[in-house]
Formats: sequence, structure tokens, C-alpha cells
Amino acid sequence: MSVLVTGGGGYIGSHMVWQLVDAGEDVVVLDNFSTGFRWAIAPEAKIVAGDVGDEAVVGPILADHKVDAIIHFAGSIVVPESVSDPLGYYLNNTVKSRALIAAAVKAGVPHFIFSSTAAVYGTPKVTPVAEGVPLLPESPYGRSKLMTEMMLADTAFAHPGLHYVALRYFNVAGADPKGRTGQSTKGATHLIKVASETALGKRASITVYGTDYPTADGTCVRDYIHVTDLANAHMAALAHLRAGGGNLVANAGYGRGYSVLEVIDTVKRVSGHDFKVEIGPRRPGDPAAIVADPARIRAEFGWKPEHDNLDEIVRSALAWEAALSRRNQRD
Repeated sequence: MSVLVTGGGGYIGSHMVWQLVDAGEDVVVLDNFSTGFRWAIAPEAKIVAGDVGDEAVVGPILADHKVDAIIHFAGSIVVPESVSDPLGYYLNNTVKSRALIAAAVKAGVPHFIFSSTAAVYGTPKVTPVAEGVPLLPESPYGRSKLMTEMMLADTAFAHPGLHYVALRYFNVAGADPKGRTGQSTKGATHLIKVASETALGKRASITVYGTDYPTADGTCVRDYIHVTDLANAHMAALAHLRAGGGNLVANAGYGRGYSVLEVIDTVKRVSGHDFKVEIGPRRPGDPAAIVADPARIRAEFGWKPEHDNLDEIVRSALAWEAALSRRNQRD
């Protein structure tokens, strides 16, 4: 049996592939490589270049490789971009996910793990936020992910042979402690990625979008989770499903938030480099503060973070940026 990882050449997907390979799983990656990288994928994994929304491609993969689990990362992830290009986000994140779910049902794949997002909550009235609060996404990105959660729930009800876990990610950051992969996308918008690039001179400055939020220092507060802990959460979700566990939606975060300015100060301190910080206007779709209540994922999966430390997250991100610079010089 094999595990299909969609978007396996991307940031989180490539970490997932390495985790699966390390655990002895047979892995197939489906990626169109619009933003992902072949070199980031563990060499033991089989790679198919193609679109996750193309059932003519997905169907044979599921059959030929005897796939028993799909871990679905492929999609678009930038909140402001989703505001300016909503149809593109509904296509990539919703329509194509619908095609993938349909292929899974047709092939009888029993396990499906979905990469969802804390953006489904919008601006919660209470934080830390638990899974049962009203879902009020404020961007097409959040709505496109929520629609896929709804499709999964409805499909699992109609087709009891399909069981799923949807993990609502908070802010993913850091890089593989072994230095095998990390956030490599050019023009990335993740705060710790951008701050690390600025600290190492790859950018002239970093912009803080809004300093008038109702938070302690006026900047947005987020829950940052190390990408390796997130990959481990997926491994726990896979074990849960294979053991006969039921359908589940769970937050993937630590339960503690840091403001934008706190993160920037941490990057400056850990890197030993000062850098220029500019102040810009708020971006559409950005809630003031959102922090996970991780009680469910800890109770259901026994998941225990191993890298719950902002300094460690930043150090791994900086190390990856340095390694990426060396790689780009070789290329």
C-alpha cells in the first residue's frame, strides 16, 4: 500500500514526504511544480508531474500504486492574493479538491487527510480558539478551504468507506532539523521566512502591515507551529485513521501567540543582524489575533510538539535560508 501526497514538492508537503519515507512508507507524490521543487522531495518517493484536479491522472495513480491514504496539500495559500483572485482560489482549493475526493471515492481509498487552515475562523471572539466555534472566514482563501471541509464531511456521510481528518493549520514556520528541505518559494509571504531573508540580506527591508490592531503592540498576533511538528501531526492523523478512528477536524497549533513585532525582534536577536522595518497599511483578510486551542489534537492523537520554541523555529528557518543561498549559488 502507498500514501499519495499532493503538493509534495511544496513547503509542508516536502516535509511530509520525508517523514513518511523515514517511517518506511511507500510514497507517491503528485505535483504540477508550479511552486514546488523536485529536488525537495525525498529520492525514495515516486513522482508524478500532473494536476491534482485531473481525474484522468489521479485515477491511475490510486489504482497502480494501491493507495490507501491521500494527504492533500496542493493548493493556493496567500490570503491577500485570494482577495484579488477569488476565482483562482476557488478553482485551485475547492474545485480541484472536489475532483480529488471524487477520485478517492471511485477508487475506494479509505483514508483522506486534508490541509485546512485557521483562516476558517476569521476573527474569533475568543482566543485561543477551539474547533466548535462559529466559522466565519474573512477571505476567499479561508472560504475555499472551509468548502472543502464541508465536501469531505458530506462525502464521508454519503460514502461510509471514506474516513478523513482535516487539520486546521495555524502559522507554519521553520525547516527540517536535518536540513533536507524548507520554505523555498520565491516571493514567499510567510513572516518568519521574509524576516529571515531580510536578516541575511536577501531583501532590503520587511514591511509590517498594520500597527493599529487591538493587540498589545498594535500588530497581528499568530500561533507559530514548527513544520516538523505539523508533519508529525499528520503522521498521528494517519495512524488514527488506519486504526479505525473516526472523522475528525482538529487545530494544529501550540496555543501561544506572538505579535509581528515580537517575531521580528526574535529574528534580529537570533540572527545577530539588525534590518530595516517599514510600516504599511493593513492587508485585507488579516484578523487581529488568532491562537489555537490544541486540546483536541493532543487528546485524540496523543500529539506532543517537540519544537515548541520560537527561537528554535527561527534558528531552523535561518539555517535553511543560508543553505538555500549555497544551493542557488551552485545552480
